[in-house]
Amino acid sequence: MTRPRCALSGGEWYSPYGDGYIQGPGRGLDIDHLVPLAEAWDSGTSAWSAAEREAYANDLGDDRALIAVSAASNGSKADQDPTTWLPPAEGYRCQCVTGWIADKLRWSLSIDPSEAAALSENLSRCPNVPITVPLAR
Repeated sequence: MTRPRCALSGGEWYSPYGDGYIQGPGRGLDIDHLVPLAEAWDSGTSAWSAAEREAYANDLGDDRALIAVSAASNGSKADQDPTTWLPPAEGYRCQCVTGWIADKLRWSLSIDPSEAAALSENLSRCPNVPITVPLAR
C-alpha cells in the first residue's frame, strides 16, 4: 500500500535551540529527539525489543521528547549529551536539561556519572521548579 506524500507549503516555526524562527515551507527544519537515539541506545534501549525502541523513537506522549529545531542546530548537537552540548540559546538551557532528565526517567534510561555532573551543574543555574514525568509506554 502506498501512502500519500505530504509537504508543508509554508509557515513559521520557532527553533528553541537557537532562539530563532524558521520561515517558509519547512526546509531547514528538523524534528530532534531531545535525548538522541544513539544516547538512548547507550543508556539502555539496546536491551529493548524492536517495538519498545520504535515506541521511544516515535514518542508523542511528552512534548519535550521530539521538538522542531533548525537543521543547523540539530546537526551541531548530533548525538551529544549535556556533557558536550547545550543549546546556544541560554534561555532554553534549563528547559533542555529538565526535559533531558524527564525523558531519561520516563523511559528508565541510565545516566552516567559525567552526564549526571553536567546536568547537576546546569540545574544549579535554573529556577527551583519540579520536573514532571508522564508515564511511558
